[in-house]
Amino acid sequence: MSDFEMEESGSEYDSDDNSDAELQAAFERGELKPGLNVEFNGTRGRVNDITKLLAKTEAIRLQLPWVERLDMVNSLAPLAPELAVQLEKHEQKRANVFKGNAKLPYVRPEEDPVLNDFKREMLFHRQAQSAVLEGIQRLQELGIKTRRPDDYFAEMAKTDEHMQKVRSNLMAKQQGQAKSERIKQIREQRKMGKMLAKQTKVQREAEKKDMLDKLKKFRKGKLKNLDFLEDAKALESKQKKTAENRKARNKKFGFGGKKKGLKRNTKSSSAGLDAEKSTRRQRGAKAGASVNKRMGKSRRIKAKGRK
Repeated sequence: MSDFEMEESGSEYDSDDNSDAELQAAFERGELKPGLNVEFNGTRGRVNDITKLLAKTEAIRLQLPWVERLDMVNSLAPLAPELAVQLEKHEQKRANVFKGNAKLPYVRPEEDPVLNDFKREMLFHRQAQSAVLEGIQRLQELGIKTRRPDDYFAEMAKTDEHMQKVRSNLMAKQQGQAKSERIKQIREQRKMGKMLAKQTKVQREAEKKDMLDKLKKFRKGKLKNLDFLEDAKALESKQKKTAENRKARNKKFGFGGKKKGLKRNTKSSSAGLDAEKSTRRQRGAKAGASVNKRMGKSRRIKAKGRK
């Protein structure tokens, strides 16, 4: 599109601040020349002059020393052990996600986008680490200090309150992740406990069925001895012993429930009311128990008959 062409004859519409309404009114009066907007229908050729581009690049290039540029080309730093452990945990976590959810399609580790993002971030970390190690060495060779002096004081760009908020947010996030991991572990333990209980039940039913089948065979004369009963008795005694141990533990430790705070003082106990009530109950049990004792139902019926 071409630029607006206005008359040079001192028209009042020569200003750049003309509004659309003023332009429309001028167009209706015929004060605008044709060619205000030109539609370009042709093809525009592309120009790729490599010689001029290289010359321009060389002209605008700043010939600065390396200290001013700090550009480096280096390889990756060795993989640290903690990063290797973290990568292994991440792969195991992704495998558990696919294993525990049948609705998600399985993706191989080398094709997993989430895992690839984690590996890519790790490569960035290793690249930066290698650049730091090599860059510090080159700076020290040039005699440039890379450490602050012990008496160096600097003012933080952010306030202490802001940093405390950041720290609290990070701590809350870490606690939330730890809590979710703990909940997942508890769920896995419950699932494993249910599976073990189910397997034990199925095994006992299978053993019971096997013993009954052997008894039927013995009655029909297919078996000549009752050695299988000895194994059943041994198993039964073992189960009985386990049940007795459980009973003894229950008697010693109880069945759960609140244990702490039972001997803690309350408002009534601190005022001595509980002791007074217990003393009254003890006195009533000793002195007035025989006097206020109510007769049984049969004796009351006989007493009414006599009257």
